[in-house]
Amino acid sequence: MINETVLLESKTLRTSVLERTEVLDRVKVLSLLPDGLHVTTAMVAAYYEVTQVVIRALLFDHREELESNGYRVLTGTELSYFKQLGDIPSQASSLAVFHRRAVLNVGMLLRDSEVARQVRNHLLDAEAEVHTRPVDNLIHKPSWDELDERIDNRITDVLGKTVVPMLNVLIETSGEQRHELISLREDVRQIQQRLIEHDLQLSRLQRGQDTKALTGVIGTIDAMHWREFQQHVAGLLRRDGCTGVEVYGGHGGDRGVDISAKTADGRSVAVQCKNFAPFRHVLSGEMQKFLGASKVLHQADVALYVATCAFTRESLAIAAQGGVTAVHRGLLEAWSAGVRLQVLR
Repeated sequence: MINETVLLESKTLRTSVLERTEVLDRVKVLSLLPDGLHVTTAMVAAYYEVTQVVIRALLFDHREELESNGYRVLTGTELSYFKQLGDIPSQASSLAVFHRRAVLNVGMLLRDSEVARQVRNHLLDAEAEVHTRPVDNLIHKPSWDELDERIDNRITDVLGKTVVPMLNVLIETSGEQRHELISLREDVRQIQQRLIEHDLQLSRLQRGQDTKALTGVIGTIDAMHWREFQQHVAGLLRRDGCTGVEVYGGHGGDRGVDISAKTADGRSVAVQCKNFAPFRHVLSGEMQKFLGASKVLHQADVALYVATCAFTRESLAIAAQGGVTAVHRGLLEAWSAGVRLQVLR
């Protein structure tokens, strides 16, 4: 087996394994900023159990490589966006952040860190497993056991990118534990929805149906104009038994909602639709505005905030407290693919 120190010397080898960021979570818990993707210099230093001075020295020697893999210094509008997510001092004029790939990159460059050495060993073990696996030159149809294993891997990935970061934030934050617990509960619900989605995919495979349409759902939604997106959501409501579906399309008289309807059992529904860019988040102010419109003006029994992106921790807490169902990007994908929303059942 190749010694882990070869990663210290070979940029080509480092580049070839940069997508294996799940290795970080196998070694120890990596604290993340509220966006679930980035960490600060202090977080990187804490993960590798070295000082920030060591990380900055590494940046000085390998800045170009690290920047190509997700290291950035945020200022201006980008910095303001991160401040809105929380945990960033309001007086900060800049903020250095590392994408998970850049954090992994640091682990392949740090010489005097036991954690970094473990990361490199895990990377090489994973690569060795791939390259020593027998190759079947015939067309291979995966068995159900293999499909189950792939699903387990996906679930692990979701846990690493949602539940674990939320737990990190909860542990490290001294106040507002109730809000953090509410947000964690929402993440667990999201994972449950993803499990339902996996069951749907397996059932379609068993029936011999084409799954390309399922995996391409979100790509199609991303290409929609906002009016088309509203009609798409209206179609999902009708499919799931809602009646009296009315799309306001941004015209006057909507009083802060995009769609109104009635569930099959007669409950009133108010929906907000936002086809934001995937990197965007629904902010707390936006959730507060819809909460007032749906619950106060419309007095809706069911309030849905449907978005093609994620929600901030604070906006999820507001939604949970106010009785709004936050339909994030992953849940929207499952809903579009045929999974019925629990709140509409």
